[in-house]
Amino acid sequence: MNRRLVLSSLTALILAACGKREGESRADADANLAKAKAFMAENAKAEGVKSFPDGLQYKVVRQGPGEGPNPRPQDLVKVHYEGKLTDGFVFDSSYDRGAPAVFTLRGLVPAWIEALQQMKAGDEWTLWVPPELGYGAEAKGPIPANSVMIFRIELIGVAPQGG
Repeated sequence: MNRRLVLSSLTALILAACGKREGESRADADANLAKAKAFMAENAKAEGVKSFPDGLQYKVVRQGPGEGPNPRPQDLVKVHYEGKLTDGFVFDSSYDRGAPAVFTLRGLVPAWIEALQQMKAGDEWTLWVPPELGYGAEAKGPIPANSVMIFRIELIGVAPQGG
């Protein structure tokens, strides 16, 4: 894997995510929060959806062989993923880029850190991320403030790191 390509792709994604959405007001953010709460309450009732105590919802799509370590915050993980909003808009996808991403859990949104630490290589989960475990009241590029984010995450591998 070309480490420089992966790092430059991640840097570009981070920089793209730093901008505010034009025309977004506090009222928009408040309305989005109300919609997010209603969506999460309804989604919690869906078949197969489980919830962590902090409100993160997930569904196990595929269970891997159950071997190997669970990732820790300092470990490198290799994942394929797709992130979208509740309206279906895909804002990021390693599948579309044609290559899985490799990174440590540190620095990711809290929902990813929490979920990945429960997964094993070979697992595929769908996550429904409430705003407070994602970007919260901050708009990030194409992601409006207080948005529910939906992720399909496939944990391909874990490379334990020291400390």
